[in-house]
Amino acid sequence: MTKPIAPARAKPSRKVPKPEAGYHHGELQEALIVASEAILAEHGAEGFTLREAARRAGVSPAAPSHHFGNAQGLLTEVAIRGYEALAGALRDAASRKRDAREKLHAQGLAYVEFALKHPGRFQMMFANKRLVADDPRLKQASRAAGHEFEIIIADLVGGTPRQAKTAAAAAWSTVHGFAKLALEDKFGSVKSEAGYREIMTTLNHVLNYLWPR
Repeated sequence: MTKPIAPARAKPSRKVPKPEAGYHHGELQEALIVASEAILAEHGAEGFTLREAARRAGVSPAAPSHHFGNAQGLLTEVAIRGYEALAGALRDAASRKRDAREKLHAQGLAYVEFALKHPGRFQMMFANKRLVADDPRLKQASRAAGHEFEIIIADLVGGTPRQAKTAAAAAWSTVHGFAKLALEDKFGSVKSEAGYREIMTTLNHVLNYLWPR
């Protein structure tokens, strides 16, 4: 007696990863960047995790890696935008003044104000170990922000382009160092309005001492 032939088993179909629901490619990238900036604003650079960024964007934990490679890739994009925003703030501050010394003074105030208003983003912009430090776009964005100082310094002190670049580095170092100290409450509490006013008053005195108007 012949045995009945068993029906052939169907091969299990291979699951193809579906795109994250509700997002187009560019929209998902933007949502992850916005989520990352919110985390940095609330918890600072140390409080950032890729998983939390994905959770806030409403996507799977693996989604950020698909678009940015890893946490460094995502944070690098955040840092690039930070430098672009900083350059815009410096440019805007200078545009409101006529005299080069006044422009430089305004840029110093704008730089520290940016740091105090966006501490998490500001700290991440300079956290090279957490970024793709050799990313060409990151380097370009950083140089563009520094160039805003160079433009004003060149008009103020004259000299060769190299001398202007050196003077701009001194100006940037001064306000950056002040901003870092201010974020550590060395000149008053960043979290209170009275402390903020005290910080900016102290900065005014420092800038007037360095570049008398």
